[in-house]
Amino acid sequence: MASITDIAIDHRSMNTGIAYAALAYIFWGLFPLYFKALAGVAPLEILMHRMLWSLAVVAVILAVRRQWSWVRTLGARPALLGRFVVSALLISLNWFVYIWAVNSGHVIDASLGYFITPLFNVLLGRFVFNERLRNAQWTAVALAAAGVVWLGWRTQHLPWIGLLLATSFAGYGLAKKTAPLGALEGLTLETMLLFPIATIALAWLAYHAQSAFVAGPDATRWLLIGAGPITAIPLLLFAAGARRIPLTTLGLLQYLSPTLQLLLGAWVYHEPFGGATLMGYALIWAALLLYAVDGAWQRRYRSAA
Repeated sequence: MASITDIAIDHRSMNTGIAYAALAYIFWGLFPLYFKALAGVAPLEILMHRMLWSLAVVAVILAVRRQWSWVRTLGARPALLGRFVVSALLISLNWFVYIWAVNSGHVIDASLGYFITPLFNVLLGRFVFNERLRNAQWTAVALAAAGVVWLGWRTQHLPWIGLLLATSFAGYGLAKKTAPLGALEGLTLETMLLFPIATIALAWLAYHAQSAFVAGPDATRWLLIGAGPITAIPLLLFAAGARRIPLTTLGLLQYLSPTLQLLLGAWVYHEPFGGATLMGYALIWAALLLYAVDGAWQRRYRSAA
């Protein structure tokens, strides 16, 4: 039987975990503010600096923690390297599309991608891992699909930004799921693989006098360097939170990020949101609510059993 002290420690750990995870999702939700401050810099250059300075940050963290033993085993694990090449390419695509979308006035479209990512994960589970979906899960996927089709029909084009962000991030999650490295080590390996590309691209921009880092003001330089910490810090907060709280709680907290992005797009940047767009989002929100309630009910049922 658990003592009162054990219960208090578990409760404290749970609260700490919720705080860490919520902070991570709030960080991600406020990203448009950061990237909008870099609106004068080409999205590709922002991406390259994000790769470069992210590696610098995680390398310092690993050095402080003396957590380098996994690097020595990489040469004997080509399959692992292959998986991380795929995950590095997918996260690069996701970052680039997101940066471009934010700085092109499509913050709301970007938020859609992260609203529907959980449902893309459900489909990957069904068709990649042959997981059986419950009726409520199929209904949630159908509702979300109806919302996407509605948005496409009303705007005369598919919401490709949201779809591309969702598929790339869900694919990234799939690649990470089958690769046995922690969040910090995984990000380090991905940025190590991307480092040569980023270095060559940035050198080319500097040589051709097209580098905002070289020619821009000090504020721009510091914002580009800051792309490293703002990538690494929420990831570390997320990893710390995920270890302390149930997946149900984590799954509900994940909607903080796209909700904040949606609010920023509508209220701060005054992107159009209403009428037909609101109807499409309403279908997607209904799908997410059904998905979350069904997941919570199933976990409670299994716990009781």
